[in-house]
Amino acid sequence: MGFTRYVEVGRVVLINHGPDAGKLATVIDIVDQNKCLIDGPEEITGVARQSISFRRVALTDLTVKIQLNARAKQLKAAWKEANTLAQWEGSSWSKKLEAKKKRASLSDFDRFKVMVAKQQKSRIIAAKIKELKA
Repeated sequence: MGFTRYVEVGRVVLINHGPDAGKLATVIDIVDQNKCLIDGPEEITGVARQSISFRRVALTDLTVKIQLNARAKQLKAAWKEANTLAQWEGSSWSKKLEAKKKRASLSDFDRFKVMVAKQQKSRIIAAKIKELKA
């Protein structure tokens, strides 16, 4: 099983560290073996054009067709053409991040309600299993 995600121009990345953490961006150019130039596009993802270390990004399966050092207008058009944001929101990775964010924002009482709901669910399942075995 080989690699499927390569650092390439047009690769969509998820920034995992720094002020733009949790946002998507696109690789515009590869600076050297440790850094790349990324751009949001800023109107869509809120990430400005910047050089960033590979350690601060995670490669996604998504790519957009752009040329080296594409301008913001070309990048924005490529994102809309490829429907990249909708593809990302449909991915399991994105859904996991949203669930994690939602869980982190729960209050103590909300966590208690979730616990009670899980207990009720397990009681119903256990009763059905017992009924089916009998």
